[in-house]
Parts: sequence; structure tokens; C-alpha cells
Amino acid sequence: MGAIITLSLLAILVLYLGLYNAKGALLPVTIAGLLLALGFEISLWNTDATPLYNGMVLFDHLALSFSSLCIIVTILIVLLSKEYFKAISDNVAEYYSLILFSVTGALLVCSYHNFAMLFIGIEIMSVALYILVGIRKRDLVSNEASLKYFIMGAFSTGFLLFGITLMYGATVTFDLEGLKQYVIANPQGISPLFYAGILLILVGLCFKIGAAPFHFWTPDVYEGAPILITSYMSTVVKVASFAGFLRLFSTVLVPLNDFWTPVLLTICIITLFVGNISALMQSSFKRMLAYSSIAHAGYMLFAIVSLGADSASGIFTYATAYSLASVTAFGILIIVKRKVGSEQFESFNGLAKTNPLLALLLTIAMLSLAGIPLTAGFIGKFMMFNAVMQDYHIILLVLAAINAVVGVFYYLRVVVNMYFRTQEENSKVLIPLNYQLVFFIAAALTLLIGVYPDFLIQLN
Repeated sequence: MGAIITLSLLAILVLYLGLYNAKGALLPVTIAGLLLALGFEISLWNTDATPLYNGMVLFDHLALSFSSLCIIVTILIVLLSKEYFKAISDNVAEYYSLILFSVTGALLVCSYHNFAMLFIGIEIMSVALYILVGIRKRDLVSNEASLKYFIMGAFSTGFLLFGITLMYGATVTFDLEGLKQYVIANPQGISPLFYAGILLILVGLCFKIGAAPFHFWTPDVYEGAPILITSYMSTVVKVASFAGFLRLFSTVLVPLNDFWTPVLLTICIITLFVGNISALMQSSFKRMLAYSSIAHAGYMLFAIVSLGADSASGIFTYATAYSLASVTAFGILIIVKRKVGSEQFESFNGLAKTNPLLALLLTIAMLSLAGIPLTAGFIGKFMMFNAVMQDYHIILLVLAAINAVVGVFYYLRVVVNMYFRTQEENSKVLIPLNYQLVFFIAAALTLLIGVYPDFLIQLN
């Protein structure tokens, strides 16, 4: 709980720093606070995991590992924010404060043990992002993205709350342990309200992770938001949402998997095809990443379709690999867009000649997203495919392999542009020091996990 309290107070402190024009202290104070919160999470690792505050939250290994990942990725994104927000607005403190409030909600979603905390966490995480997506007030695309995100977010929350209400009507409890005991005690007498609640909660959570056919907001919102906010949404928000998704299904709904598995299997297949085929058709690098995030949600759903002892470590490994590669890709897009002024694939033409290091870093990120061996992305995909294979979902495995081949094509498209296309303007691209630090950390971890994944897999 120390991390959640720390981040809540830090968000308020950052606002006061902005009020008293201490803008130079915003970044170091934010980083220091996030590191302190990370320290609190690590300090709980070897303690007994019992529900706290009348069963509202549970800081077990699942919660601590996913919360730590959210904090680490937020640190990387905040490091990229130096000078970035100043180009959009003078009110820089508000950006940091909103991001901190959002990551506080993400930590609540990772560690909830009661539906009330799940709802509060999702709302804290999302409301801050409704503002951040539309923060460029004079940009109509950003305004449209914010409105669409707000409407669809409220719509999905309605499904989630209705589902929670129906499950409460059947069990008279919001507590996950109480729900679990109800399912165990009534193997043949589950209320129809409970089944309806499962479906509605499934719809609400699929909205949050951007799974098809509940993905319609994702490409437009990701494209309209500032690049750094898109990076945060596609990583931290997705990681936290999957942690919440996994906790509910692994704790409560395993005995009822014959009911919800066919539904989730169908969603998974649709998500893979919609995400990959749509990404293949894009000419914008940013929009391609938006659609590919939908496809990655489909891959991570494998671990929930085939729930088992390795599901948590599988999703965690995949989410780590995806987050590191995405932060690198969006960070490099920021640099390239500053030079060229465009987000199209053609903006990367000849990058290998003007800046070989930047091209190499982006290549590592693309290879990881594509699941090429010796990268973290390959380990993540291998764990997801292995889970599906052990559960004998052969058709899903074959369809996923086809989609993986499609993914390789559009990820390598940007690599082809960098190394085999020429650009009229050959001026060198300058990489700020903070960007270099983030890129090297992300690339090093991507390769380290790809070569030696055991240290990460054993965390869950």
C-alpha cells in the first residue's frame, strides 16, 4: 500500500511545484517518487500475501510484479517527457500529475481483491487519460480522440458495473474470495445472474484491453493523442488491465471455464485477425502500432484462454517484452517526427545512413514485437503458444501462427525503409541524452530477456 500512497501524494506535490514555478524540479522529483514507490513494491516481495483493509487489496506476487512493471515503464516514459510537454503547453506540472494519478489507478487494478477497488482503480486510471488524450486543445484530432475515449470508456464501464451488479445479486458479495467460495459450493446450481455477469464483465474488460470487436476506439484514440501519451496507454494501461483480467479469471472463474472459454476463444481469434490485417493496411507508423497493440492483446489472451500455473508468468513476460519495444518505437517516432514532421513509414527512409544507432535500436524493437528469436518478444510468444498447445487449442495455434507471419511483414516494413530506401534530406538525427538512456535500457533488457529469460519468468 506504500506505493499507492506515495504516488497519490507525489501527484499532489507535483501540482504544488508547478504552482510555485519550480518546473526544473518536476522531472527529478517525479522520478525519485516513482523509484520510492518501486522500492515499496520490492520490499513486500517476501512477505505473506494476505488481503488487507477488510479484503479490499491483495499484494501477492502477481500484484507486485505487474505493479513494478507499470512503475518501471512509467519511469521510462517520464524520462522521455523532458522537453516534450513544453512543446505542447506551458502547464507542464499538470501532465506529470495526471500521469501519476493514472499509474496510481493502475496499481489499484493490479492489486484489487474486491470489485469496488477494481472499479475505483479503473476510473482513476482512465479519467486522467481522458484529459491527457485531449490536452492539445487547439488540435481537432486530439479533441476528437479525447471525446471518443471518454464516451467509449464510460460505455465500457457501464458494462463492467452491470456485470458486477449481477454477480453481486447472485452471491451478495464483491469479495473475490467470497465469489470463489460461491462457485465451489454450487457446482450445479450457479445462478443465471452470475453467468450473465461473467459475460458483461468480459465485455467491459475487453474494452479496456482493446480486444476486438470492442476495439473501435483504439486506433483513433492512439493516433489523436500526443505520442508520449499513446506510449503510456499502449503499455501501462494494457499491462494493468490484463493483470486485473487475469486475477478475476484465475481466482474465481476457473471452475466455470467450459462456459466462458468458447466466448473468449472467439474474441481471441477475431482480435488476432482484425489487429494484424488492419496493421498490414496502414501507411502511418503510429496507426500501425495502434492496430498491432490490438493483435498483441489477442496473443496475451492466450494465457487466459488456457489458464494454468504458468499463465501469470506468461502474460508478465509478454507484457514486459511488448512494453519495452513499444516505448522504444514511440520514442524514436517522436525524434523522427521532429525532424520530418510526419508519422508515415516514409519518414524513416534512409535512417540507417543518417543515424545507424537509432536504426539499430528501432530494428531491435521491431524484431521483438515480431517475435524473432534472441529477443524478449520471442520468449513471450513462445510462452503464449506453449500454453495454448498444452491445452490442445490446435486451431487457435494454427491461426495464431498465420497471424504471426503477417506481423513479421508489417514490422519489417519499417526496417526495409530504414536500410533500403533513401531520403532526400540526409541531415543527421540528434538523440537527446535522456532518450539515449531510455533506448539503451529498453534494448539491453530486450536482448537480455531474449537470451536469459529465466530470471523474469521465475518472478511469478
